[in-house]
Amino acid sequence: MTQKVGIAGIGHAKFGKRTDATLRELAHEAVTRALEDAKINVKDIDASVIGVACEEFAAQVSPAVLVHDYVGMGNKPVFRAEAACATGSAAIQAAWSLVKAGLADVVLVVGAETMTHLGTLKATDVIARAGDTRWEYPFGTTFPSFYAMMANAHMHQYGTTREQLSMVSVKNHMYGAMNPYAHIQKAITLEEAMKSSMICYPLNLYDCCLISDGAAAVVLANEEKAKKISDTPIWLTGLGAASDTMMISERETLTELRATKIAVEKAYGMAGITSREVDVAVVHDCFTIAEIMAYEDLGFCKKGKGGKFIEEKQSYIGGKTPVNTDGGLKSKGHPLGATGVSMTIEITKQLRGEAGKRQVNGAEIGLSHNVGQIGQYCFVHIYSR
Repeated sequence: MTQKVGIAGIGHAKFGKRTDATLRELAHEAVTRALEDAKINVKDIDASVIGVACEEFAAQVSPAVLVHDYVGMGNKPVFRAEAACATGSAAIQAAWSLVKAGLADVVLVVGAETMTHLGTLKATDVIARAGDTRWEYPFGTTFPSFYAMMANAHMHQYGTTREQLSMVSVKNHMYGAMNPYAHIQKAITLEEAMKSSMICYPLNLYDCCLISDGAAAVVLANEEKAKKISDTPIWLTGLGAASDTMMISERETLTELRATKIAVEKAYGMAGITSREVDVAVVHDCFTIAEIMAYEDLGFCKKGKGGKFIEEKQSYIGGKTPVNTDGGLKSKGHPLGATGVSMTIEITKQLRGEAGKRQVNGAEIGLSHNVGQIGQYCFVHIYSR
């Protein structure tokens, strides 16, 4: 019960428009790499936690069993996690709990989603149904419009500018261009970002994350097993989770996500650290305003100063707190169930010193921040070498 829980293996499938692979095949691609990384096979694993957010995208009821069976887990127990866009992090936390409780020594976590086959309009409609289907969705509210409301409120209250929003996109595309698993591996200029097509004012095309297919997998193990499996296990030292009102109209403010502030306070407390000790972070940048609010909600800068934080390049490598060194949802992509697991992989690589051109020198403590819906779910995890 007192043993630490470590990440002993990681595997990532290429994100993008993956017409070459089904949901189960994407999962298999990621799992194969995770097992190779850990130098184990499925017989060494006690259970799986599978994160697939949406059955409509999967075209399969109970998709976790499909994935569990296809990757060769046989008769071992399988659990499904679902927390909208935070599904992957919910799966990580569920697997951590299994190991910490002593119910399993080694657990395979898989996050996977196929989205592009539905097309942009249909996919946007499906995701919109994560909003309240009685009082929000029927009136045409989509996720770009939810975050556009937040952006307008932030701009009005704190003077945040559209140019600062676009700066987030420029940074994340720069790092995404260095990430071989990213959906769009293309650097962009500030002018390109500013002049792209308007989606929902003030958010334009480059302010919005990608609809993607993809999968990611990690192996979690108790301290004894993790040290046997890996020479460089990365420890999950702090976990926090929280939620907020279903309807955005019931929120006290639109300039922060209360769930993030509660979850990170729990995670910092459990890990025994403060925001100043975080060397590298991945945050939920489904829209550029979401990253700016995350800077503030996670304590990387003062409230209302998120726009200045990106303008001064404090979230770049070499700045105060490097953020989304993998390209984030904006450039890497956002296959719903896979995103949180992919975040864990990026932090693991950074703390192992394996991130190549995207490496934050000397990184020892990392943070992942994964939001579901518009803050109805939030998970914050702290990692340590």
